[in-house]
Amino acid sequence: MSGRETTVLVNEAEWVLCNDNGFVYKKKKRKREEKSSSTTTASDGGIVDLEIELKKKGLRRRKHTLMKLKDKYKKECVHWGNLSNSLKEIEERNQNQQQLHIQSQPSTSTSSYKVREIGQTEEACSGGSLIDDLLLQEEMREGMIRDLSELCDAAEAMYKAEEGQLKQSFFDLPVWASPRSLLASLSDQDCFSNNKENGYAQLT
Repeated sequence: MSGRETTVLVNEAEWVLCNDNGFVYKKKKRKREEKSSSTTTASDGGIVDLEIELKKKGLRRRKHTLMKLKDKYKKECVHWGNLSNSLKEIEERNQNQQQLHIQSQPSTSTSSYKVREIGQTEEACSGGSLIDDLLLQEEMREGMIRDLSELCDAAEAMYKAEEGQLKQSFFDLPVWASPRSLLASLSDQDCFSNNKENGYAQLT
């Protein structure tokens, strides 16, 4: 006969009767129950602690992401404010130059009228003043184009820096980490993108 063990409950609260090939003996049941109950309690407590720790980590992660987003928005607002002020200065400077040019027109026409009356030498001077006016206009246009080009270069540099940061954030994803950490990182990226879109919508 093979050495099988037959178990019969003697007292469900304390004892278990075992029959091993005719050898009958009793053993206590309480230790196993206490051990299983303590294991269950410990596992339940561990699960609760793990959930609390995950919630704390999630809150810290969200707080850190929001702080980074706030700092980035501050820098972008300051940069766009500087660009806007520079553009206003260019517009004001061009308007002032145009007003000065318009104010100088009557004197030019009057001088040209006198030139026709005086003679050919005065007409040559009038032609020289006209050339000076044309040169002044070209210098004004050149200065405006140069200022606008600098603003475009600054805006392009800012967009390239932002695009590089976005690409780097995808490169830094913990691809080889656990699935939970990967999902948490992706959710942080989604939260960052949504907050950014909402922020741009509020600015516009």
